[in-house]
Amino acid sequence: MAPEPPPPPSRGETFQYTLLKWAEELDSLNRVQDLFGCYEQALELFPDDEVICNSIGEHLFRMGFRDEAAGYFHKAVKLNPDYIDAKENFYRVANWLVERWHFIMLNDIKRNMTYHSAIQKVVRLGCKTVLDIGAGTGILSMFAKNAGAHRVYACELSKTMYELACDIVAANKMETGIKLLHMKSLDIAVPKHIPERVSLVVTETVDAGLFGEGIVESLIHAWEHLLLPPKPKGKDGNCKEYGQVIPAGAIVFGMAVECPEIRRHHRLGVQDIAGVHLPASVKFQSPAYSSVDFEETIEPYTTEKMSRVPGGYLPLTESFETMTVNFNNLQELKSLATRNPHQLSIPVIREGVLDAIIVWFVLQLDDEHSLSTSPHEETCWEQAVYPVQNLPDYFVKPGDLVMMEVSCLDCYLRIQNIRILNADRGMDVERGSNKNEEESLVLGSEAELCSALASLQTSKPDEVRQTCTLESTEIALLNNVPYHEGFKAAMRKVLTSLTPDKQLQIMDVEGLGGEVNSGNAQDGSALPDPLYVLDVSEGFSILPIIAGMLGPVKPYSSVEKEQHRLTLDLISEANHFPRDTLEFWLRRVEDDGAVLQRPKSDKLWGIIILDVIEPSGLIQQEMMEKAAISRCLLQSGGKIFPQYVLMLGMLVESQTLVEENAVQGTEPTLGLNIAPFINQFQVPVRVFLDLSTLPCIPLSKPTELLRLDLMNPYLNNSNREVKVKICKSGQVTAIPFWYHVYLDEDISLDTSSETSHWKQAAVVLENPISVEIGQEVVLSIQHHKNNISITVKQ
Repeated sequence: MAPEPPPPPSRGETFQYTLLKWAEELDSLNRVQDLFGCYEQALELFPDDEVICNSIGEHLFRMGFRDEAAGYFHKAVKLNPDYIDAKENFYRVANWLVERWHFIMLNDIKRNMTYHSAIQKVVRLGCKTVLDIGAGTGILSMFAKNAGAHRVYACELSKTMYELACDIVAANKMETGIKLLHMKSLDIAVPKHIPERVSLVVTETVDAGLFGEGIVESLIHAWEHLLLPPKPKGKDGNCKEYGQVIPAGAIVFGMAVECPEIRRHHRLGVQDIAGVHLPASVKFQSPAYSSVDFEETIEPYTTEKMSRVPGGYLPLTESFETMTVNFNNLQELKSLATRNPHQLSIPVIREGVLDAIIVWFVLQLDDEHSLSTSPHEETCWEQAVYPVQNLPDYFVKPGDLVMMEVSCLDCYLRIQNIRILNADRGMDVERGSNKNEEESLVLGSEAELCSALASLQTSKPDEVRQTCTLESTEIALLNNVPYHEGFKAAMRKVLTSLTPDKQLQIMDVEGLGGEVNSGNAQDGSALPDPLYVLDVSEGFSILPIIAGMLGPVKPYSSVEKEQHRLTLDLISEANHFPRDTLEFWLRRVEDDGAVLQRPKSDKLWGIIILDVIEPSGLIQQEMMEKAAISRCLLQSGGKIFPQYVLMLGMLVESQTLVEENAVQGTEPTLGLNIAPFINQFQVPVRVFLDLSTLPCIPLSKPTELLRLDLMNPYLNNSNREVKVKICKSGQVTAIPFWYHVYLDEDISLDTSSETSHWKQAAVVLENPISVEIGQEVVLSIQHHKNNISITVKQ
């Protein structure tokens, strides 16, 4: 009996298909106005069609309108919670629209209580008109209203956060008492936007480096245009006659530390990587290198939760005060940006390797209430990290001094010109600073100066011809020796299998002083045609050079930045590559989307290297699609690297992950109804985790969850169930996962290892699940496009 034919597509499905095809055509012709006019008419016909909403969002997102795109993705998910494409798109923008620190901050009950007490105190003393700058969810505005403020104004620049605050204020029945403004505080004028100058500004526009969210600029503007004049010293009078700010000020602290984890992300620790020599003529640095010579303002620090840094850290100095600031003093705020850097000289108390200056602050809300962001405190804040780079020697010992300059240029706290005054040899000169060597010397006694001059090298070091700025994950990748050695061994196997035995002697060029890939073989015969290797891994990669050193290979790199290409050219030159051995593939590709092509009409690739895991711990976008194209472009016997990937995971109990993923009811927000609204933006996956330091209790052993095979797609299963045995009773709150990346059957890389440049990720459950030892829990694993979902079957 013949099977029944599938039902014909519905009118709506036919319309969807035609609409999406026509939208693609209009998009390709850059007819943007017609494109959105078409969608507008479609929504009039089908206002509740999730496919149309999702498609509009995708076009908006590609054009850079993330706020608007998120609105359509969110609507599509509300219309159909099981619509996977829309959910993936919404999760992609949710992290950007509502950053994860909002959840962590709102769950910080100590922070909320301290701000609440300080606001309540000053409002009761007479500050009845309030402006909340950078309102976020509006929590500080609602504290002020509950404390008895007559009129509260709140401004928020993010469209998503502004709309969220409107919903939250209305849900807490305060919409008549709080006026919300969707604008920057710098654009607010009296009486155009608010009818009066206010007696109190509340704000928490502070980042880990205190000034990075523009608090100085916004408070200068507030004092000049929005606040009542400050109360003169010694003057009595009603609070409502004068203006003031919460927080009132801050004290910034620092500490010099040794920290191998920071070091491997910001400083190159190897000069030879899998046989490739990195020349002294190239200087690598991370974006956090603190220089004022950049044309554009770059944040001069990174941030870390120092209490959770893998391997920990070792204090090399006592904590020291770097700066104080009074937010209630207009002249002091104005002078911050123009004040000359001041020198600090900090004694070393313990020997070690100087890796970073870490910074935190005490936020003085008033003379009674304060909050500390110290690494020793349980707080929602991370610490600012200023990595130390480009010193001739990083070793310090008691008796040495760590020297630095502190300033507040470009509204960032800058700690720069970090150097060491050595107790034995005098000053170690900072290489690559924006000062001359003579200016970097701190003049002491004549004997100290003579000692310092004597210790300077008389012969000039190799001149730096190229400065190469790499992301911290790229520097960690260069420092990842097992990664490069693994690729070298795996590539050698493939190239050996593709090369006739007679030519293997020619291929093995390691240890030879001559140039690679050039000239003739020793017996006078010509070298074989080269094998083609294409590296399309993300970011900076020296894998093509490693491949080129394995024999008659024509390697292609897909790096995009010109400075990275210049750097790879210099490395090639230092390793005796003939000119033009290494080629840059994107220069030959007109369409960025057509990265995977044949190198020549008559040649195929011997090896294609794909990047399958993002540094964040997720599968790369379009990885399986790239693998499918790559398989068609391989010569017989050629390989894709990696060959396959195993995803591993385990069940854990982690209150930390729960609190970082969603606001936990009304208790942490002191009874205010905020959680249901902001939790709409929670995402099920937390990324950039360090499992080695994540506070959690393992409830099962690591288990293989999924196999993704790039060479043999028939081995893949997009849906599977996995049984996991519970080895400890508790509550499952999350499923951390990581990968074993198999270059071939024998060589693999573990993305959770100590040397890994990859971080890990975790699925956080919406509701904890109680489990008993010996119980079996069934996980449902689904792989859809680039998204992997893990759910627990009840």
